[in-house]
Amino acid sequence: MTPDKKSAAQRHHLLVLNGGSSSLKFAVYELNGDEEVWLSGKLTRIGLPDGQFTTIDANHQTHTTQHDLPDHTTALAVLFDWLHAQPNLQLSAAGHRLVHGGPTYRVPQRVTPQLLANLRSLIPFAPDHLPAEINLIEAVIRLYPDLPQVVCFDTAFHQTMPDRAKRLPIPRHLADEGLIRYGFHGLSYEYVLGQLAREAGGAVAQGRILLAHLGNGASMAAVRQGESIDTTMGFTPTGGLMMGTRSGDLDPGVLLYLLRSDGGPAAAVRPDDSANGHLAAPGLSRLLNDESGLRGVSGISSDMAELLEQAPQSAPAAEAIELFCYLAKKQLGGLVAVLNGLDTLVFTGGIGENAPAIRAGICAQLDFLGIALDAQRNADNAAVISPEGHTPVVRVIPTNEELMIARHTRQILAIK
Repeated sequence: MTPDKKSAAQRHHLLVLNGGSSSLKFAVYELNGDEEVWLSGKLTRIGLPDGQFTTIDANHQTHTTQHDLPDHTTALAVLFDWLHAQPNLQLSAAGHRLVHGGPTYRVPQRVTPQLLANLRSLIPFAPDHLPAEINLIEAVIRLYPDLPQVVCFDTAFHQTMPDRAKRLPIPRHLADEGLIRYGFHGLSYEYVLGQLAREAGGAVAQGRILLAHLGNGASMAAVRQGESIDTTMGFTPTGGLMMGTRSGDLDPGVLLYLLRSDGGPAAAVRPDDSANGHLAAPGLSRLLNDESGLRGVSGISSDMAELLEQAPQSAPAAEAIELFCYLAKKQLGGLVAVLNGLDTLVFTGGIGENAPAIRAGICAQLDFLGIALDAQRNADNAAVISPEGHTPVVRVIPTNEELMIARHTRQILAIK
């Protein structure tokens, strides 16, 4: 710590937790005017053999250890044991990312018993995500009952979409039950939009913007006058673009075929007799969410970097990359139509920030929309990758969901 930092008695630290089904990412921010990341890391393979705990400490040293992590409560206890060993740590609050806020939640919320009850009622909207995320909140309560907590919803950013963008072409009574398009990656989009305003000015951030969050999960959002007006993901994060292991949009008839098949290659995803009601066909869920996308088409990997490395020698890898870019291009064109033109295109996420070949593949032959890339800038992952003075401007902006959660948590709890 530098000498001009606040004294230990005056410091506040804020813990951000981003839980997945078998992982837990965390970051600790020191609040000294701005939010400064102090400690960070992740616990992986929760509920699986050979759990791992990777940390980056206050001296920026990375360390990985093996742990038995049967559940998120155990993982959280391991994390807090490590945090307690860090000097001068004074934890003031915890913030969480929740994948789904349903039709109700438009802004971050402080955790209360009533909120937890409401969140449990939303589990049917995100049965693969919300149970683990709620368990994480409850584990913090058990370990630190007096620690205030805030939840930030990944769907909140898209609540501004007009009804025509939210509605699905299904019977109205189903929409009344909450079966609408919600959109996701909202915390990422909110952060990137703020960064765009800081880098290019408020007027640019109020223009016609297409944000492309491309990673293992991938989506695009059309933003106008600072608000989301449409996005590629829908009722669940499975829809929209082709992703690392998720299919993206499919003909519903494919699902009907798989559900009614009596044998052959589709038999593995026939419905079971589970009473839980949230997933009528667990095998179908695995196929769509874990076995499709880049992994399914390539038969090799869900990792874009690995596929790009293998593509020169592997036709399936090259085919998966080509399909990813082609489907993204189609979705991009549709969102530009919704925007009635385009002023700024922003790439973010692990692929969007670090894969020049994918950005080039998506933008190729879009000159009729005015989209063009400067080859050298693109290869360098520059902040602006379109030619000088060209419109629309194409940018690369790294995302930071954890920082967005920290800012929301600080605001909700009025932490100075």
